[in-house]
Amino acid sequence: MASSFSGGMRSGRTRKLKSEINVVPYIDVMLVLLIIFMVMPSANDPSVVDLPRAEKSTKPPSDYVQIVLKPNGALSIGVKGKDEDAPETAPNRDALVKKLRTIHNDHPDYPVLIAGDKESKYDDVIQLISEAKKMGITRVGLSTK
Repeated sequence: MASSFSGGMRSGRTRKLKSEINVVPYIDVMLVLLIIFMVMPSANDPSVVDLPRAEKSTKPPSDYVQIVLKPNGALSIGVKGKDEDAPETAPNRDALVKKLRTIHNDHPDYPVLIAGDKESKYDDVIQLISEAKKMGITRVGLSTK
């Protein structure tokens, strides 16, 4: 009788359950994701940068110095507000900085607003901000549409 039980148990071995995770499907999914992320950046054109549009300020200053930059390189400067002058064109940046210095000496508390076309060079705007800060003008802003 003991021999009939031992044959049913297959010589005393018991079957153990595997408690391991099969990682092969996860590796397949990760390879597909890797391929997708490698292909996606090439679909975007890195030379095109879309800049966000700024909202209007709640209350613009009443009197200010406005510098206008055109994409063709033309520069103009004038005072806006109650002491409004007709904007003067400047042939180059040095002449514009000299005119800004005289306006700043006449009206030291006026802020400076730089209005640049979206086709204007970023470097020109930064250079004007730098020149205004060197003169001691603390309130320099960018005009938006």
